[in-house]
Amino acid sequence: MIYSIVAIGDPVLKTKAKNLPTDLPAADLQQLIADMYETMYYAHGVGLAAPQIGKGVRLFVMDSGPMVEVDEEDQEEGEELEAPIKRAFINPVMVSETGEHWGFEEGCLSIPGVRELVQRNADIVLRYEDENRQVHEEAFTGMAARIIQHEYDHLEGILFTDKLSAFKKQLLKGKLARISKGDVKHDYRMRFAGDGKRR
Repeated sequence: MIYSIVAIGDPVLKTKAKNLPTDLPAADLQQLIADMYETMYYAHGVGLAAPQIGKGVRLFVMDSGPMVEVDEEDQEEGEELEAPIKRAFINPVMVSETGEHWGFEEGCLSIPGVRELVQRNADIVLRYEDENRQVHEEAFTGMAARIIQHEYDHLEGILFTDKLSAFKKQLLKGKLARISKGDVKHDYRMRFAGDGKRR
């Protein structure tokens, strides 16, 4: 099942998500994860958090493959290529964010047509449950760490535009308001807070 992506302006995107309950039937969880992957691929994304489909729970999926392929084009000779990561993260907790800050032009399926330079830490450690509800604590770096930080922010009610300078936010204010009302081109299903319609 392909969900509509919730656009900026919907309160679910600014609300801290709740832990996914332990008593959720395994079949329901597997179906939700499969639907989130299907929705993410349909919208040509590399990550998707549950709040972006209107569900305020701590779950996101990612597949860094497309971003790693982009990086490969800029790879220098002898440089080790980052391995792609495809994974679901349940009830994640950010243990640490370290390393140098580095900038990258990020976008978001909930904010189509907007891309801005965002600074993030190079290295993270994340504690999370996998889709079988097994707990892991794992280090990530590079593009995978960036995607995870972006999706983790969604679970905290933070959008990448919240990380921009006051000046940049002011410049984008009108555009973001138009997007929230559905005045934006998009090539995947979306839901807008202004009128409740799915388009």
